[in-house]
Amino acid sequence: MKRILVTAAFLVLSGAALSQQYKWVDKDGRTRYGDVPPPGVDATRLRAPTTPSAPPPAAKDAKGPLTPAEKAAEARKRQAEAQKDREKQELAARDAQTKKENCARAQDYLRTVQSGQRISRTDSKGEREYLDENQVAQEQARARQAVQEWCK
Repeated sequence: MKRILVTAAFLVLSGAALSQQYKWVDKDGRTRYGDVPPPGVDATRLRAPTTPSAPPPAAKDAKGPLTPAEKAAEARKRQAEAQKDREKQELAARDAQTKKENCARAQDYLRTVQSGQRISRTDSKGEREYLDENQVAQEQARARQAVQEWCK
Protein backbone atom coordinates (compact mmCIF):
# COMPACT_ATOMS: atom_id res chain seq x y z
CA MET A 1 0.00 0.00 0.00
CA LYS A 2 2.84 2.38 0.87
CA ARG A 3 4.49 1.66 -2.45
CA ILE A 4 1.37 2.66 -4.33
CA LEU A 5 1.11 5.95 -2.42
CA VAL A 6 4.78 6.74 -2.88
CA THR A 7 4.59 5.92 -6.58
CA ALA A 8 1.47 8.06 -7.03
CA ALA A 9 3.09 10.99 -5.20
CA PHE A 10 6.20 10.64 -7.33
CA LEU A 11 4.18 10.66 -10.54
CA VAL A 12 2.23 13.75 -9.48
CA LEU A 13 5.36 15.64 -8.49
CA SER A 14 7.30 14.62 -11.58
CA GLY A 15 4.42 15.74 -13.78
CA ALA A 16 4.46 19.16 -12.12
CA ALA A 17 8.20 19.41 -12.64
CA LEU A 18 7.81 18.77 -16.35
CA SER A 19 5.05 21.34 -16.87
CA GLN A 20 5.69 24.79 -18.37
CA GLN A 21 6.30 27.64 -15.91
CA TYR A 22 5.18 31.26 -16.24
CA LYS A 23 6.06 34.54 -14.50
CA TRP A 24 3.65 37.48 -14.15
CA VAL A 25 2.93 40.54 -12.02
CA ASP A 26 -0.46 40.53 -10.27
CA LYS A 27 -2.72 43.56 -9.66
CA ASP A 28 -0.96 44.29 -6.33
CA GLY A 29 2.45 44.53 -8.05
CA ARG A 30 3.77 41.24 -6.72
CA THR A 31 5.71 38.89 -8.98
CA ARG A 32 4.06 35.50 -9.19
CA TYR A 33 5.13 32.17 -10.68
CA GLY A 34 2.98 29.27 -11.76
CA ASP A 35 2.17 26.76 -14.43
CA VAL A 36 -1.08 28.48 -15.47
CA PRO A 37 -1.24 32.32 -15.52
CA PRO A 38 -4.57 34.01 -14.82
CA PRO A 39 -6.44 35.26 -17.86
CA GLY A 40 -5.78 38.81 -19.00
CA VAL A 41 -2.31 39.03 -17.44
CA ASP A 42 0.89 39.65 -19.38
CA ALA A 43 2.74 36.43 -18.48
CA THR A 44 6.30 35.65 -19.44
CA ARG A 45 7.05 32.10 -20.35
CA LEU A 46 10.09 30.76 -18.49
CA ARG A 47 12.57 28.31 -19.90
CA ALA A 48 11.28 24.81 -20.18
CA PRO A 49 12.76 22.41 -17.68
CA THR A 50 15.80 20.71 -19.04
CA THR A 51 15.55 17.00 -19.54
CA PRO A 52 18.55 14.85 -18.90
CA SER A 53 20.47 14.23 -22.07
CA ALA A 54 21.16 10.76 -23.30
CA PRO A 55 24.39 9.30 -21.97
CA PRO A 56 27.30 9.68 -24.36
CA PRO A 57 27.96 6.55 -26.34
CA ALA A 58 30.93 4.57 -25.15
CA ALA A 59 33.93 4.64 -27.42
CA LYS A 60 33.96 0.93 -28.12
CA ASP A 61 30.16 0.61 -28.17
CA ALA A 62 29.59 2.99 -31.09
CA LYS A 63 27.15 0.58 -32.68
CA GLY A 64 24.60 0.81 -29.84
CA PRO A 65 23.65 -0.95 -26.63
CA LEU A 66 24.91 -4.44 -25.96
CA THR A 67 22.72 -7.44 -26.39
CA PRO A 68 22.29 -9.84 -23.47
CA ALA A 69 24.61 -12.33 -25.20
CA GLU A 70 27.31 -9.65 -25.59
CA LYS A 71 26.89 -8.64 -21.95
CA ALA A 72 27.27 -12.26 -20.86
CA ALA A 73 30.38 -12.65 -23.03
CA GLU A 74 31.93 -9.52 -21.50
CA ALA A 75 31.10 -10.78 -18.02
CA ARG A 76 32.79 -14.11 -18.77
CA LYS A 77 35.80 -12.24 -20.13
CA ARG A 78 36.05 -10.11 -16.97
CA GLN A 79 35.76 -13.24 -14.80
CA ALA A 80 38.52 -14.98 -16.76
CA GLU A 81 40.79 -11.94 -16.41
CA ALA A 82 40.07 -11.76 -12.68
CA GLN A 83 40.89 -15.47 -12.34
CA LYS A 84 44.20 -14.95 -14.18
CA ASP A 85 45.04 -12.05 -11.87
CA ARG A 86 44.28 -14.17 -8.79
CA GLU A 87 46.46 -16.99 -10.14
CA LYS A 88 49.32 -14.56 -10.80
CA GLN A 89 49.02 -13.20 -7.26
CA GLU A 90 48.97 -16.71 -5.78
CA LEU A 91 52.03 -17.70 -7.82
CA ALA A 92 53.88 -14.57 -6.74
CA ALA A 93 52.97 -15.27 -3.10
CA ARG A 94 54.21 -18.89 -3.37
CA ASP A 95 57.44 -17.72 -5.02
CA ALA A 96 57.99 -15.14 -2.30
CA GLN A 97 57.39 -17.76 0.40
CA THR A 98 59.81 -20.21 -1.27
CA LYS A 99 62.43 -17.49 -1.59
CA LYS A 100 62.00 -16.60 2.09
CA GLU A 101 62.38 -20.24 3.16
CA ASN A 102 65.46 -20.74 0.96
CA CYS A 103 66.99 -17.56 2.39
CA ALA A 104 66.45 -18.81 5.94
CA ARG A 105 68.02 -22.20 5.08
CA ALA A 106 71.02 -20.55 3.42
CA GLN A 107 71.57 -18.27 6.42
CA ASP A 108 71.30 -21.22 8.82
CA TYR A 109 73.84 -23.20 6.81
CA LEU A 110 76.22 -20.21 6.68
CA ARG A 111 75.99 -19.86 10.47
CA THR A 112 76.66 -23.58 10.84
CA VAL A 113 79.70 -23.47 8.56
CA GLN A 114 81.06 -20.38 10.32
CA SER A 115 80.44 -21.75 13.83
CA GLY A 116 83.82 -23.47 14.06
CA GLN A 117 82.32 -26.90 14.71
CA ARG A 118 83.59 -29.89 12.85
CA ILE A 119 81.61 -30.42 9.67
CA SER A 120 81.13 -33.82 8.15
CA ARG A 121 79.67 -35.30 5.00
CA THR A 122 78.63 -38.78 4.07
CA ASP A 123 80.55 -40.21 1.15
CA SER A 124 79.28 -42.58 -1.55
CA LYS A 125 80.05 -45.63 0.65
CA GLY A 126 77.91 -44.22 3.46
CA GLU A 127 80.91 -43.39 5.62
CA ARG A 128 81.30 -40.09 7.45
CA GLU A 129 84.23 -37.90 6.45
CA TYR A 130 85.19 -34.64 8.16
CA LEU A 131 86.06 -31.54 6.14
CA ASP A 132 89.51 -30.02 6.47
CA GLU A 133 90.13 -26.24 6.65
CA ASN A 134 90.27 -25.74 2.87
CA GLN A 135 87.02 -27.62 2.36
CA VAL A 136 85.36 -25.62 5.16
CA ALA A 137 86.50 -22.37 3.48
CA GLN A 138 85.00 -23.57 0.19
CA GLU A 139 81.73 -24.42 1.96
CA GLN A 140 81.67 -20.98 3.56
CA ALA A 141 82.11 -19.36 0.13
CA ARG A 142 79.26 -21.48 -1.29
CA ALA A 143 77.05 -20.63 1.70
CA ARG A 144 77.73 -16.89 1.28
CA GLN A 145 76.89 -17.15 -2.41
CA ALA A 146 73.63 -18.95 -1.59
CA VAL A 147 72.73 -16.24 0.94
CA GLN A 148 73.40 -13.53 -1.65
CA GLU A 149 71.33 -15.38 -4.22
CA TRP A 150 68.26 -16.07 -2.03
CA CYS A 151 68.27 -13.07 0.33
CA LYS A 152 68.23 -10.19 -2.16
